[in-house]
Amino acid sequence: MRVLLVGGGGREHAIGWKLAQSKRVKELTSLPGNPGLAELGPTIEGIIPTDVGAVAAMARLHGFDLVVIGPEGPLAGGLVDALTRLGIPSFGPTRAAARLESSKTYAKEVMRRAGVPTASSMSFADPDEAKSHLDRSEGPYVVKADGLAAGKGVLVTDSREDAKSWAQLWSDAGPVVIEEFLDGPEVSFFAVCTAEGAVPLEPARDYKRLLDGDEGPNTGGMGSYSPVLDLPAGLVEQAMREVINPTAAQMAEDGDPFNGFLYAGLALTGDGLKVVEFNVRLGDPETQAILPRLDSDLVDLLEGREPSWTEQCTVNVVLTAKGYPRSPEKGAVVKGLGDVPGDVLVFHAGTRREGRKLLVDGGRVLNLVGTGATQDVAREAAYSAARSISWPGIHYRTDIAG
Repeated sequence: MRVLLVGGGGREHAIGWKLAQSKRVKELTSLPGNPGLAELGPTIEGIIPTDVGAVAAMARLHGFDLVVIGPEGPLAGGLVDALTRLGIPSFGPTRAAARLESSKTYAKEVMRRAGVPTASSMSFADPDEAKSHLDRSEGPYVVKADGLAAGKGVLVTDSREDAKSWAQLWSDAGPVVIEEFLDGPEVSFFAVCTAEGAVPLEPARDYKRLLDGDEGPNTGGMGSYSPVLDLPAGLVEQAMREVINPTAAQMAEDGDPFNGFLYAGLALTGDGLKVVEFNVRLGDPETQAILPRLDSDLVDLLEGREPSWTEQCTVNVVLTAKGYPRSPEKGAVVKGLGDVPGDVLVFHAGTRREGRKLLVDGGRVLNLVGTGATQDVAREAAYSAARSISWPGIHYRTDIAG
């Protein structure tokens, strides 16, 4: 089959890398792609992924057999709906189902009706009402933008004044959600949902803060690893039983059946497992750690077949641009990529080619994924590769999987 992959980040490079290994994929095209994806097949520039009408028209024009959508923006914008109207098979949720991510208020309503354990919360359209609620609350405070915010719309703080400022900051973009603080380690849990049911993927753990020790501002993600060895026994089965299956059943009952990757951020609290949030696509940077462990065909997985997994460990270290996440500086020349050992996977996230030069072109620039029989071996491989790469202002955490 001829497959169109929509997106151009590190997650999409990892998805494309795995799709290209499928015996069922004859050609992989990416829109817009990146320099890494360009090594796997054609790329299409000049159309932005969130222009869903243009993407769908182009997919019909070129006769793709399947469209796989990586990022949340096109999903929330209704790309699957547009493709379906044109009779083009796709993998991902409809616009209505994508509200699980595009509206935290909606997601909370679904979870409450489905009986899914999650933090108590309230939504506020008026920032003054949100601030009054915070005045009546005790910290730690959790304040979230209701809509899409590229992983940067969440503040967890002990400072009431900071929480109130955050509520004011994001109120221009829509409602803000104030939640109960969930104490405990977190894990990223994923499932593939189809009309045939849901199957789980291997869990991963990611790192959101910019600096070592989970300090600094939230980012899109600074690294990840899989497997997560400190999880309670039976967690996968519990998450499917208490989170994924009830959510899918509730959405089907509501008339908005969910098809695609469903992410549940889980907090392992003293009161048991609770959902922090849903996403309607694979995580970034978790995908880069999970898919190298997949031992079966990704296309088969997209159709709902049970996957098989290797015993290998993976550690993903994200290299970022100077100024990330607030004001990443673009244009620096990436050096040393040719010195990365062949057993370390390199997934491009924010790069572009200019002649023979590879340039920084985004906040998160490269993902270096070490693999090995143990987590320590995988971690050393990833960091050894990171030390070989340079550009002015390069930054990465040194405690991923530490």
